[in-house]
Amino acid sequence: MRALYPGSFDPLTNGHMDLIERASSLFGEVVVAVLGNPSKRPAFSIDDRLSQIRKATAHLNGIEVISFDGLTVHCAETHRADLILRGLRAMSDFEYELQIAHTNRSLADRLETVFLATTARHSFLSSSVVKEVARFGGPVDHMVPSEVAKDLNRLFNSALSP
Repeated sequence: MRALYPGSFDPLTNGHMDLIERASSLFGEVVVAVLGNPSKRPAFSIDDRLSQIRKATAHLNGIEVISFDGLTVHCAETHRADLILRGLRAMSDFEYELQIAHTNRSLADRLETVFLATTARHSFLSSSVVKEVARFGGPVDHMVPSEVAKDLNRLFNSALSP
C-alpha cells in the first residue's frame, strides 16, 4: 500500500518524523509530498525542505520525497497513492482535518484519508512553534531532526547577527 503524506514541512519536526516512521511500517511505501503553498512565506525553500526530509528519512525503506503544488488529490493520483495520511496532534486538529478529508473525498472518491495521532511526547510540536523558539535563540534539538536543527540555527543566527 502506498500512502501520500502531504504538508509544508517548514520545517520537518520530530512529530512529522514520528508519523513517517510509523506510516512506513504500516503501509510499506510513503510519499512525503512537500507543498509549495503560495499563501505562506516559508523559512526554507522547497529544495531545502526536500533535502532535510531526505536526510532525516535516509534510514527508512520505501520513502519517496517529492514536491507539488495544486490539489493534494491530483498529487495522490499522479504518484499512485492508495490513501492520504494526515496527522493529528490534538482534538482541535480533527475538525479541520475532517473537513479537508471530506473535500478530498468529494474530488476523488477512491482516495481514503487515514488519520494517525502523533505520539504524546510530540503532540505540542508544530512547525510554527519550532520556528518561533529558534527565532529567539531557544534550543530546538529535541523538536526536530539534527540536520534541521543545524539549518534553523544557521538561518536565525545569521538573521540575529549584526
